[in-house]
Amino acid sequence: MGTNLNNPLVVQSDRTLLLEVDNPLYPEVRDALAPFAELIRSPEHIHTYRLTELSLWNAAAAGMTAQAMLDVLQRYSKYPVPANIIRDIPEIVSRYGRIRLEKDEQGLRLVCPDRPLLEELARHPEVRQYLGERLSASEFRVPTAHRGLIKQALISVGYPAEDLAGYTPGAFLDIRLRDTTLSGHPFQLRPYQKQAADIFYAGGDVRGGSGVIVLPCGAGKTIVGLAVMALLQRHTLVLTTSISAVKQWHRELLDKTFLTDEQIAEYTGESKELGPVTLATYNILTYRPEKTEEFPHFRIFDQQDWGLIIYDEVHLLPAPVFRITAQIQARRRLGLTATLVREDGREADVFSLIGPKKYDVPWRELETQGWIAEAQCCEIRVRLVEDLRLEYALAEPRLKYRLASENPAKLDIIAKLLERHAGDQVLIIGQYLSQLRQIRDRFHIPLITGTTPTAERERLYQAFREGKLPRLVLSKVGNFAIDLPDANVLIQVSGTFGSRQEEAQRLGRILRPKPDGIRARFYTLVTRDTKEMDFAQHRQLFLTEQGYTYQILDAEEILDPNHRTVGVGAQ
Repeated sequence: MGTNLNNPLVVQSDRTLLLEVDNPLYPEVRDALAPFAELIRSPEHIHTYRLTELSLWNAAAAGMTAQAMLDVLQRYSKYPVPANIIRDIPEIVSRYGRIRLEKDEQGLRLVCPDRPLLEELARHPEVRQYLGERLSASEFRVPTAHRGLIKQALISVGYPAEDLAGYTPGAFLDIRLRDTTLSGHPFQLRPYQKQAADIFYAGGDVRGGSGVIVLPCGAGKTIVGLAVMALLQRHTLVLTTSISAVKQWHRELLDKTFLTDEQIAEYTGESKELGPVTLATYNILTYRPEKTEEFPHFRIFDQQDWGLIIYDEVHLLPAPVFRITAQIQARRRLGLTATLVREDGREADVFSLIGPKKYDVPWRELETQGWIAEAQCCEIRVRLVEDLRLEYALAEPRLKYRLASENPAKLDIIAKLLERHAGDQVLIIGQYLSQLRQIRDRFHIPLITGTTPTAERERLYQAFREGKLPRLVLSKVGNFAIDLPDANVLIQVSGTFGSRQEEAQRLGRILRPKPDGIRARFYTLVTRDTKEMDFAQHRQLFLTEQGYTYQILDAEEILDPNHRTVGVGAQ
């Protein structure tokens, strides 16, 4: 392909891609790159993507060909695509599936028709330790207990295995979806929910049954889980982030399926029951009295004949749960998430142990179709109060971030935003409890933290859902699965350093479609010229990744509507 300087993309030989934001083709190219390239920087004018092995393998597992990826790069690149990229993409993509795990009467076999490759892998110390006897020039026996471990080893040496060994069926359970919810509303799967469930199920074939569904918060990931359960008709273990999320799953199961309350059990810090459908928290699974002891609640994985394990918010899956997941590869595994980005960098473990990405749909696409609310994102930059400037200058780096986050000047901005959104359902979310207590006391808004008793937490959530309570202040508990569909304004006063996954969770709190079609608004308050600005730019990666633009305003524009700041506007 020749040179076309009107195109917005520059493809570089180090596998980075530079995309011009101000080009008219920007939205089209952004959406075309999303399935197979990872966004790593998103300042005002040039966004940087990287082609990683994992991003290419995830795209391949979701059905995208190497040629389709190259077509995107060649169609939108300003300059000819470097020759090494044209060679590398097919080579990397072809590695997925060259090694297969299959099953016969005696157990598992590792199969690789490429004998030189198999010889090389069989001599690799990370792989060799998990191989059993050699069966032929192209096959090794693999002990059943090593099914997960060998997949981790293979992906670490650059050859992710395609697992075709199938699954234990699990105990039968009659699970059917309702046409009318228990609360009396018509119910049917949205087209993308049905498609996601069908792709995961794959007609019951061995190519289905494990993988990750990526959907925006507010798009009904729980409903996809119910749809998969109805396709499989098996005992199911659901692992999720909090007791509030357990309660939400419980409500949805009763409301949208014919399961009875007796068939649904909760296994949490409050109640340790087991049933045909069991809802558990990651916290209870990773509890142990002493760090040197085993995890006593891991036995839950063996106490029922599970046909499906659902990992809700799989990007938050704790490290110990990866370990037990490596041992239960014969169970079907469904991961649900709004973002594959993990702050601990263990995306490859999600790929090998839960499964590759099977389905992904851009937030903006669902927004355009009306399935999630249109969102306007705004960053408000606030000056640090004069009294704290010297203390900030002398502080250690971690304390600098906290001082900037808890900047008292943010309280006046909150007051103005609450005044502006007097008729709206408003959530205020932050990181630091002392700051949140100040907001609670000044504005007389109930505060929910991790120590709020579950009964009180549920009472406040229900009052908010019913419109009796128009405002809530939430600590980090607001990051996780809570069902507050009428929330349409979120004010983020502080965050966890540069967490993209946190931004995903928080934005998702306000993306449920609103009956009157009103736009959701997401405000982030950031102290200018401080460490908080640096971390805010990292979190904005998530918004850009999902196709959102965001406005940057100076605090004076909120405090004084007649004030105008030169050079600040939509980004």
